[in-house]
Amino acid sequence: MSKAKYRFNPKSLSYEKVKTNWKEITLRVLSYLATGTVFAAVTIVLAYKFLPSPNEKKKNREVEEVLLQYELLQKKMDQVDKMVADLEDRDNNIYRVIFEAEPIPNEVRNAGFGGVDRYKKLEGYDNSELMIETTKRLDKLTKRLYIQSKSFDDVVKMARNKQQLINSIPAIMPINNKFLRHAPSGFGWRTHPIYKSSEFHPGMDFASPEGTPIYATGDGVVERADNTAQGYGNHVVLNHGYGYQTLYGHMSKIATTIGKKVKRGELIGYVGSTGLSTAPHVHYEVVKNGEKVNPINFYYNDLSPEEYQIMLELSSKSTQSFD
Repeated sequence: MSKAKYRFNPKSLSYEKVKTNWKEITLRVLSYLATGTVFAAVTIVLAYKFLPSPNEKKKNREVEEVLLQYELLQKKMDQVDKMVADLEDRDNNIYRVIFEAEPIPNEVRNAGFGGVDRYKKLEGYDNSELMIETTKRLDKLTKRLYIQSKSFDDVVKMARNKQQLINSIPAIMPINNKFLRHAPSGFGWRTHPIYKSSEFHPGMDFASPEGTPIYATGDGVVERADNTAQGYGNHVVLNHGYGYQTLYGHMSKIATTIGKKVKRGELIGYVGSTGLSTAPHVHYEVVKNGEKVNPINFYYNDLSPEEYQIMLELSSKSTQSFD
């Protein structure tokens, strides 16, 4: 039971017992309730304003997870970027150099995507900037990889063409070395065997017994196989492509036909002395882009360095040709 309360009366100079009625009690209780309600409301408002709700906490955790995954994604993209850059560097400075192709400019490899509305659908979100920048970077990496893939396709084609070029270059002598009777008459100014005048000899003469096999010195197509050219007698002309042609003259017999595709080392005729000739031999010429060049520069598949040096010295001597 509550203690009695007293109040001092200044008039009577005495303490009087305070009497409370139900009205005062009711008002007092209501005031307490009102104060508590206001306090509770303020507390709730402040809590909602400054403290995250369970739902917000869940969303915050999801955002933190997304940011963590984004950071990991950026690191992976950094690794991919380095690998692509390494591929591009090797492509420009090794592969394309080997096959004598121009490098792909960085402006082409790193060019952006056109269109101002390309990333418009990603705008308007809380993390729009993050999504747009990541998508842009991924698009650029994708384009660089596409360009690199196309470049590798070109390199493969160039490699195939390079092999075809290597096979087509006239890289052997037209007859087997063991059938040579003496040093060949070389390319340059020589004494003509019939006219005894100094004339330019546009090929090399390989003296061999009549009937010695003559071989194609590189892959090609038979362009001529007849005896209608003045002085060459029975002769064959091969078109090797890439600007190369070879001529084989004074054959005793032609062993191929016009239009036939031949491989390096394939039989095309036999040594003879038809046409303007003084002894059995094969007159051999190499033509590059319409200009007759010294055939001795193309025997690297047949001769060792020592043999090549001897051949070079012997063929360069000013002797008489056979035709």
